[in-house]
Amino acid sequence: MIKGISLTMGAFAVVSLVACQSMEHGTGQKASATLDSRSGSNAKGTVNFVWQGHDVLVTGNFSGLKPNAEQGFHVHEKGDCSAPDATSAGGHFNPDTKSHGMPGSGSNHAGDMPNIKSDANGNAMYSAKLSGFAVNAGPTGILGKSVVVHRDPDDYKSQPAGNSGPRIACGLIK
Repeated sequence: MIKGISLTMGAFAVVSLVACQSMEHGTGQKASATLDSRSGSNAKGTVNFVWQGHDVLVTGNFSGLKPNAEQGFHVHEKGDCSAPDATSAGGHFNPDTKSHGMPGSGSNHAGDMPNIKSDANGNAMYSAKLSGFAVNAGPTGILGKSVVVHRDPDDYKSQPAGNSGPRIACGLIK
């Protein structure tokens, strides 16, 4: 009986911790970004963010990507895409100072998102429901930040940025 109680209490503690990770929630707030080519690439795209409760629905359309490939995709800490290689966007958005990792793992930057997967023509449609950031200008908010596409896939383990290579497209989130 005590083992059963201990297991139930342990499960309750885990659920409680997960529920407390993001007490902030939204009701349809939206933001978008238009991505322009960087680092000599032809990559470009549009990304939309819609806040739905504790999650944000991220959708996008991209072109000019490497055909039949994956590209790293992240929210970066600065809303500055002025550098030719987009290094002006800074590092990954990481308000909770966590390690880089698999989106949704709980051990990842707020700006870590699943890779983009392109088709045979280098085009991609993207959709992911994510948590860890908000569609506002608060401490976990992405308004005024940038969104970046990288040349290579994110391996979700290399620190600090997943070994995803040069930044090939960048856009301001507004």
